[in-house]
Amino acid sequence: MKKIAVILLIFTLYTLPAWAEISGKEVSYRAGDTTLKGYLAVDTAKSGPRPGILVVHEWWGHNDYARKRARMLAELGYTALAVDMYGDGKQASHPGDAKKFSSAVFQNMPVAKARFLAARDLLQSQPSVDGVRIAAIGYCFGGGVVLAMARMGVDLNGVAVFHGSLGTPNPAKKGDIKGKVLVLNGAADPFIKPESITRFKKEMTDAGVDFKFVNYPDAKHAVTNPEADNFATKFKIPLQYNEKADHQSWTEMQTFLKDIFK
Repeated sequence: MKKIAVILLIFTLYTLPAWAEISGKEVSYRAGDTTLKGYLAVDTAKSGPRPGILVVHEWWGHNDYARKRARMLAELGYTALAVDMYGDGKQASHPGDAKKFSSAVFQNMPVAKARFLAARDLLQSQPSVDGVRIAAIGYCFGGGVVLAMARMGVDLNGVAVFHGSLGTPNPAKKGDIKGKVLVLNGAADPFIKPESITRFKKEMTDAGVDFKFVNYPDAKHAVTNPEADNFATKFKIPLQYNEKADHQSWTEMQTFLKDIFK
């Protein structure tokens, strides 16, 4: 038995998953008078600068889910910063508060842009980051944020939108969007109407944007978050986790990132 235990220990030590070398730490930064609380994830076993990825949270705020995605990106070899768009690491525990917090951001886009740029500046300043290779991904509210930043001309190699809002009062014009755009959408998402998809695709085409739109069959809103079903039950809102769409969209994003950073 003792010999078996030793063998199992050795096996475990040599088969530790990649995340065992991921370093994650809380970071604070400022935009104007607002303190923002983010989370930086990096693979400490990897040397040299690498692309940096900004991760923008769902309407619930900067939480463990955003941090989890930052760590997953670090496992892929990137340095990732889960940002804080609400300030002070504020989180919502009810959809009413989430709607209030997220609406406040979209109703003041100059402030939103300042907060996003503060996060980008922090990420670019990291020794492990190649400052000219920066992308952003966002979930739900965060998807709408990264898309808005691209429309506002923020210099990014690309943005990936996971079940995010597509509409805008200020459609992109030619030359506005600097990088590529990937949209990963649930085909059964009741918040994203077919007409909004049509308008979005026309906007991107008219603006000359290199974009890709992927619709996942039978996938509703928040398809990538395993907590979606709990939220749906608790608050009676049409959210649903979809494991297949989650994995497929993450794989699609990986291909996208490799393409924009090659």
